[in-house]
Amino acid sequence: MSSTEPVIAVVGATGQQGGATAAALFARGWRVRAVVRDPRGAAARQLARSGAALVTADLDHRASLETAFRGAHGVFSVQPALIPPDFAPNELQRGITVADAAQAVGVRHLVYSSVASRGATETGPDVPHWTLKREIEQHLRAIGIPTTVLRPVMFMENHADPTYGVHGEHSLLRALPADRRIQLVAAEDIGVFAALAFAEPDQYVGQAVELAGDELTPGRIAAAITRASGRDLTSLGGSAEPADDAALPRYQGWHADPRELRRRHPGLLDFDAWLTRRGKALLDKHFSDHERR
Repeated sequence: MSSTEPVIAVVGATGQQGGATAAALFARGWRVRAVVRDPRGAAARQLARSGAALVTADLDHRASLETAFRGAHGVFSVQPALIPPDFAPNELQRGITVADAAQAVGVRHLVYSSVASRGATETGPDVPHWTLKREIEQHLRAIGIPTTVLRPVMFMENHADPTYGVHGEHSLLRALPADRRIQLVAAEDIGVFAALAFAEPDQYVGQAVELAGDELTPGRIAAAITRASGRDLTSLGGSAEPADDAALPRYQGWHADPRELRRRHPGLLDFDAWLTRRGKALLDKHFSDHERR
């Protein structure tokens, strides 16, 4: 890649969304500065082998972030969330610190990964880590840094997650009512839209983009996993019990338009395509880990 291409500093580069963003930026020929806490970790070393420049910084220390961002054209911002199993602390302050550090050193474009609009608007439900993201969005608007907000819906990867996956303690597939259609997005596509935003600032700065690649009931999600994995999960495809009315608003009202998004990004993955590309391997590991317990 050319040394004249702009540099994007990617926060959370060793995680799902940051890693997907780094991959999408590499595909476009951009230079990636991966912001990591431990450059010796396996994920960080893999990023370095892919061509990323590693820079060590701490989301709780603004000065280290200013050093990491100095000279970068853009910053991709995502923070660990206040949810099980880790209950990462300081999500709000970390999101604010990233934004303030980026503005202080003259970053020209910040792309922030938030949550779909029911969580990121004033009328969204009172879900703590969604409320924090809403407040980070408010701070970005208040300081005036050129920003694109990405608002992803439920991750397809959640269904292979140790906590939220098929056999997880907080299994989404089992918990949601069987007849409700839930929007889904692949982490890979969050990265693609982050790269698109950096590449086309005239279209994306100042915008909040809802992201989904599919919309399925839990029963159809279970059927797709059954087809891909050979494991019969149809009995797990959503709860037959009356829904918890307090929980349902978390997933109702999401209104991403996959058809419009696919016009911008023709490779946008639906759930079956995600299973074919990456999901089956993740689910196979999820099942194997469960069977070993």
